[in-house]
Amino acid sequence: MKRLLLHRVAMGMSRAHPTAGTGSRALEPGTPDLSDPISFSQRRLVAPSRGRNLQKMPVLSRRVLCAALLLAPLAALLFRFSIHSLLKPHTAMDPDSELEFEMPHVLRMYKSGRVERFDGTETVPPSPAGDPANGVASKDVVLDPAANISARLYLPPGLEPGKKLPVVLFFHGGAFLVHTAASPLYHMYAASLAAATPAVVVSVDYRLAPEHRIPAAYDDAFAALKAVVAACRAELDGAEAEPWLAAHGDVSRVVLAGDSAGANMAHNVAIRLRKEGIQGYGDAVSSVVLVHPYFWGREPLGAEPTDAAYRSIFDPTWGFVCGGKYGLDHPYINPMASPEEWRQLGCRRVLVTTADQCWFVERARAYAEGIKKCGWEGELEFYETKGEGHVYFLPKHGSDNAVKELAIVADFVRRC
Repeated sequence: MKRLLLHRVAMGMSRAHPTAGTGSRALEPGTPDLSDPISFSQRRLVAPSRGRNLQKMPVLSRRVLCAALLLAPLAALLFRFSIHSLLKPHTAMDPDSELEFEMPHVLRMYKSGRVERFDGTETVPPSPAGDPANGVASKDVVLDPAANISARLYLPPGLEPGKKLPVVLFFHGGAFLVHTAASPLYHMYAASLAAATPAVVVSVDYRLAPEHRIPAAYDDAFAALKAVVAACRAELDGAEAEPWLAAHGDVSRVVLAGDSAGANMAHNVAIRLRKEGIQGYGDAVSSVVLVHPYFWGREPLGAEPTDAAYRSIFDPTWGFVCGGKYGLDHPYINPMASPEEWRQLGCRRVLVTTADQCWFVERARAYAEGIKKCGWEGELEFYETKGEGHVYFLPKHGSDNAVKELAIVADFVRRC
């Protein structure tokens, strides 16, 4: 291969620099022909003392020798490149460096299966003695040892013994990919909700994709609901259970809530509850709160952008988190596409909140408008914040709009 390459280079040089044609001026003996690269190279590269000996060589031999002198550096360079490639293979061929999926600034997955997370990795500890900001106590518990379901519980201050409160089973957002109940933003939000309502808040840790694809998160969420119901009923059943839930959890006022992907989970748990029920409890919770819910679909809805480049940001994400098992119009991600299933939502009341600059605002509006049309019988409330984006209340915690939206959620839960 190298020999052929060198030959082609040599041939290219001779074509690029032709010798003098017919009718050219004859040269005096010993005078270098500058139009002939070989003749010129002889004079330039060969010492004068050897010039006469070189001239005695056959013309073909002189040309081969000079071509070799000119091409030797190129051959050496090619040789070094080849050796370097053998010693250090190209990283693009390494499955541990080739990307399979990337959500910029959030997560990367490589073809080897290695996952890097850049968001939602920071955690804060609970405050068993009470948060200095609002007095809310928090602790980490295992809700279901058999299913390995854990959560962070929040209890508002100043409760009388035996005082029963609504129980908010909260599912954090993060595209099913990042964050935990201990993430600073969600720790702050859950504690604030517990204080504002007041309510016992159970912020669930669930398995994340891509290590655990959908429906793993839904399975964990439903298992958490069953564990919370059992704990709140412990006094009635005479069983041992988590003391905060047993003492203060009102099993008749359980609320499924979440933001973004967590709101998607709250919706799907309520659907599953109606289908399967929980023994001794029934097939409906008191309420569902969908905060900036993450829903999507194959076709643009309302004023959603139709630009393919825009939709290509969101379309692949769902396929990635579910491993391609469910399409973009599956009821998990697009309840509007399956009204017959939507009407089975297992609750009596629904609150939907969104923001006019949210990526999924059209989906939230359509949910609020369509849930009554699909045949579901219950109470609906809808709240939209102007001038804000998706889950703005997390990074802008304490802003006027965030405080107002939290008050809407707290008031809805308080009235359940």
